Amino acid sequence: MAKDQSHVLIINCGSSSLKFSLFSGEGRTAVVSGLAENLGQPESRLILKENDAKVTIALDGGSHDAALRRLMDSLKERDLLDAIGAVGHRIVYGGERFTKAIRLDAAVLDEIDALSYLAPLHNPANVLGVRIAMEVLGWVPHVAVFDTSFHMTIPQSAHAYAIPQTYRYAGVRRYGFHGTSHGFVAKEAVELLGLDPSDHGLVIAHLGNGSSATAVLNGESVDTSMGLTPLEGLVMGTRSGDIDPGAIFHIARQDKLSIDELDTLLNRKSGLLGLSGLSNDCRALESAAAEGHEGAVLALDAMVHRLARYIGGLATSLPRLDAVVFTGGIGENSAFVRRKTIARLKVLGISLDEEANGQMFGGRCGVISASGSRTAAAVIATNEEWAIANEARPYIGKAS
Repeated sequence: MAKDQSHVLIINCGSSSLKFSLFSGEGRTAVVSGLAENLGQPESRLILKENDAKVTIALDGGSHDAALRRLMDSLKERDLLDAIGAVGHRIVYGGERFTKAIRLDAAVLDEIDALSYLAPLHNPANVLGVRIAMEVLGWVPHVAVFDTSFHMTIPQSAHAYAIPQTYRYAGVRRYGFHGTSHGFVAKEAVELLGLDPSDHGLVIAHLGNGSSATAVLNGESVDTSMGLTPLEGLVMGTRSGDIDPGAIFHIARQDKLSIDELDTLLNRKSGLLGLSGLSNDCRALESAAAEGHEGAVLALDAMVHRLARYIGGLATSLPRLDAVVFTGGIGENSAFVRRKTIARLKVLGISLDEEANGQMFGGRCGVISASGSRTAAAVIATNEEWAIANEARPYIGKAS
């Protein structure tokens, strides 16, 4: 083995894709990163980014297994495989059982797998990626980092649903997701805005195909938009977000839909896609809206309305609000969504610096509120992979 084992490999295994990043030491820039996409389909491929170069490798309908093994071969070809000292895995759902990062073994993995009934779109794929990676890289520690753990500080009054106790005791409550991103951005915001680490309040909007907003008090989550599953809350790419349960009952009775069909409707056919009838891609909708497409206009307006309403509501979970922070693919790159949202937040004392807002894209970070704004607004690029690497790094060199 190589003497230098300071590298940490991060794996985020989804249902039809596999994202990865390899970090050296404590550097924030990945040595190699990329993804395997369209897994199980004829056009599946592995894309590796190294420095300024990008390599695309056809996988010929490859599985997660084939993609991971091809990734390991690629790292070996670059003399990087033996430099890996730990592997960090993003696990979406840890429930109340897992409140912090934990080293993975067969027993822990079985427990995570047993939680899949509450996260059927995420945990099974996460577990699959872990099992394959542990087989291929069996000589290094594997560490699970959970999306839900950051939100375990939310008080009961905020996480309890108004349902009979028997269901609450069975774990039906608000958990929240995107915790790794919210936690990372919260720390970055303190530094960027010069806030007192022990006395500040933030609302962070992580906006992408999946979106959530979180109230953070002195570095801890105290309220969030997502619930038992990632379906609750904001309007997302293909997820409905909040909807009256009575509307769901009505749709089911009218169209005689099964539970699984309702699941598909709300998770995969709703959100921006359902509202617009066109696309779940915010960039495509912004272009279409500029040309007068009514569905695109409605989708964006509804997304912004829901987001502003949640930001305002989450602010009431804080004793003070210092800043609203945008992150995630849409939050970092869409000046349009930020502008429309902040226009609805005048009640919170936020006014926009149009020029600064227009300059924030492609990983740029900075303040976008005007100098006289009572409450700040900022854009901060998230780095979930690096945050996961930080959780896994302490396990380097530790025997099982």
